[in-house]
This record gives sequence, structure tokens and C-alpha cells, in this order.
Amino acid sequence: MDSKEKQLIELLDNAVKEEGIKQHMIGVIQRVEQALENDPKALLSWEPIPLSLYKQQLPSEIKSSWVFNLRKNTNTGAERHPNSIQRMMSYKGHGDFQTKPGSKWESNLLESDFDGDVEKRWISIPINVWHQGLVCDENWIVISFHTAEVSELIEERSENGDENILHKKTYIDKH
Repeated sequence: MDSKEKQLIELLDNAVKEEGIKQHMIGVIQRVEQALENDPKALLSWEPIPLSLYKQQLPSEIKSSWVFNLRKNTNTGAERHPNSIQRMMSYKGHGDFQTKPGSKWESNLLESDFDGDVEKRWISIPINVWHQGLVCDENWIVISFHTAEVSELIEERSENGDENILHKKTYIDKH
């Protein structure tokens, strides 16, 4: 992570630590946990967080914020975003958020220690980079910031691992 990216991550990290966001997260976590419980086949559930809830001024490139609940003991499957840079923080739980910037998967072990180093809690994922969560023995709550608006964030998944056959959806279509 270069110094400019680390500065941006530290700003987002401070925004997530705001008391108002922490209070809002209580209800969001309950809803995404319930959504996952209600759909035993789902690998993840999510809910956008309105940017207006953040007291701190976010960088202008940040267009949306999300909470994701990743199911325990699963691989969420490879996906990528052709229209957004993703910055993701481990909020509750831990896991391996793998990226594939080339031909091989790279591990990124993330934990939810709010007092720890941001590089152990955060990851930056460039546009079009494949990523997947390998989740341990508890559901994993993560917060993501994207450079695409809520209504415009595109998820691409390959068909049976064939990266030449892609299925595109927005998260709003899937919700």
C-alpha cells in the first residue's frame, strides 16, 4: 500500500470509528445477520450505508459505502468490479480476502482489531481485480467503500471458473 493510499485508508478508518457510525452498525449487523440466517443458500448479505451518516468529510472519489456479512466456513466465490475501486475493512471476525491481480491468487489475512495496524484490517482492490473471501468459523462482517454509486456498482462473476464467460449484476438488482 503506497503512502497516498494509506492516507486515504486512514481517513476511511477514522470515519468508520465515529460513534454515530458505530451506533448505526448495530442495526445493520442485525439485519445482515438475519438476512443470511433467512437464506441458508446465500454466501453473503449486504446493506448500503448512506454516506450522509458519516460526520467526517469523505474523499470525493468515494461514492458508496456498504456492510457485507460473509457466511462462516465458506469461500464467497470470485468476483470483480469493472467500475469501482474497492477499499474494504474487516469490522467483526476475520478471514483471508484473496485477490488475483494476475494469474495467481494472493492471500490477505485480515483481522478486526480496531487498535491495530490499518494494513492488517484493510485492503484496496483496484478496478477489475478478482477477489474472494475465505471465511473462518464465524460470519465475517466487513465494510466496503466504492468509487461507484450504490445504484451503479457492478459485480461480475465467472461461469464455473471460466473468466471468459461473465455474469454481470448490480448489487441493487440482487438485493
